[in-house]
Amino acid sequence: MSGTTTAAAALRRRAAGAGANRWVVLVVLCVSLLLVAVDATVLHVAVPAVTEDLRPGAIELLWIVDIYPLVCASLLILFGTLGDRVGRRRVLLLGYGLFGLASGLAALAHDPQVLILARALLGVGGAMIMPATLSILRQVFPDRRERALAIGIWSAVAAVGAAVGPLLGGFLLEHFWWGSVFLVNIPLMLISLPVGRLLLPESKGDGKGPWDVVGALLAAAGLFGVVLGVKRLGGGETVVSLLTLAPLLIGATLLVLFVRRQRRRAYPLVDLTMFARPAFSTSVGCIVLAMLALVGLELIAAQYLQLVLGLSPLETGLRLLPLTFAAMAAGLAGARMLRRFGPRRMVCLGFCLTAGAVLLLTAMGRADNCALMVSGFVLLGFGLETTLFGAYESMLSEAPPEQAGGAAAIGETSYQLGAGIGIALLGSVMNAAYAPGLTGVSGVPASASTAASHSLGEAYEVAAQLGGPAGAALRHAARDSFVHGLHVTLLVSAGLLLLGAAMALRLPRVMQCEAPAVELPKPREVAESRVSA
Repeated sequence: MSGTTTAAAALRRRAAGAGANRWVVLVVLCVSLLLVAVDATVLHVAVPAVTEDLRPGAIELLWIVDIYPLVCASLLILFGTLGDRVGRRRVLLLGYGLFGLASGLAALAHDPQVLILARALLGVGGAMIMPATLSILRQVFPDRRERALAIGIWSAVAAVGAAVGPLLGGFLLEHFWWGSVFLVNIPLMLISLPVGRLLLPESKGDGKGPWDVVGALLAAAGLFGVVLGVKRLGGGETVVSLLTLAPLLIGATLLVLFVRRQRRRAYPLVDLTMFARPAFSTSVGCIVLAMLALVGLELIAAQYLQLVLGLSPLETGLRLLPLTFAAMAAGLAGARMLRRFGPRRMVCLGFCLTAGAVLLLTAMGRADNCALMVSGFVLLGFGLETTLFGAYESMLSEAPPEQAGGAAAIGETSYQLGAGIGIALLGSVMNAAYAPGLTGVSGVPASASTAASHSLGEAYEVAAQLGGPAGAALRHAARDSFVHGLHVTLLVSAGLLLLGAAMALRLPRVMQCEAPAVELPKPREVAESRVSA
């Protein structure tokens, strides 16, 4: 073999990503994602124990729960684009270190303020890790067929993490104190740091122009305000409330300034021309709509299972497991489905399956129907994961490799915003359909009806205080109103999902798999290879 051929073969191997080690790289990235996904939900079951031990006020408890996703969503674009500039592996490893230190601080927190600070630092670490995993995956799998399979595995791991969080938290709380839900992160991070440094390849963008620090801060502050306002709406606050309206307006203004700044700069932080590509902008919109329709439903479904059917938290988690298993199956089958159907039909099919599942679940009533629920949750999980898989894969494939970090950050930010808006929107629909059913209940004072209209949990508390026939009547009316509100919310969600199916018609019909570009050897490299030969 000539020296020129040897050099060209070596370049082709380098152009193909991480070579034989790319699947090992995928395992390391999936472990990273699993930790972040678990930590997003593991605290939910520990809230009662934290409340009993640290005695936080109502506002402090709210910040303990919400500060992690709030900070994480705000900083995704900042750290995603920073990874494109200074190196994605470097940002990922820094995220590992910070995540481990913050976990130790959270486990040993002796007052609510320290726990809030630790959870905020966990959010910073999560924002470093999440876009880095997806952008490194984009680099080490340049072949679209292999990348589709890798993204399917990646998304299946994300589904597992979200489901494992509450179960792991419940197990640890039964045997240890609440800080153990954070301590479990430390040994895993201590392993991930050296393994990641040894196995993960470093990659950057083209490095042209200075990194836009002002733009990064504008994006972070703007997203913080918008996500904070959306979360307050999801918590039941009115839009005219100053503490809700001010963050929304300030955040939206800062994001508008960010967009204008990026359009004027020769070397923008985020290349907004990516949104001019129909496949990229449509994929982002599909991610938002899918999460908007799902997350609010998950919250309402958990209340239905516990408060209407009377299931325990563990039984509720077990009822939701079919959704997770179906999502895992869709993620693992996603690459083959994408090659066979193409992005357009795959995402449309996912939206339609999810809408069908939601309509099927409208048959749920006051009585437990396990077979109906399992069927609906299996369809829901498979359809939703099919949608998200096709949308994420199309978005990443449309983004230039040098913008992989920014594209991954945009996708993750869309996911977080869709989830927040979904809780706010579907929660509002639920309340609007639920509250009228509690007016004029026989024997119940108007003040008690008003208090009961806030939520089904409060209605049960008021009914217990009233007692007798009036309490029983209020409890019966509240349960019927909640089921009615659930049906209305499911119908609205189905409409949003069908809107997503129509939007997905703008995606490409077929999966275009181009061979990765191979850089020809420079004359000097050819000469050196001939000498060595």
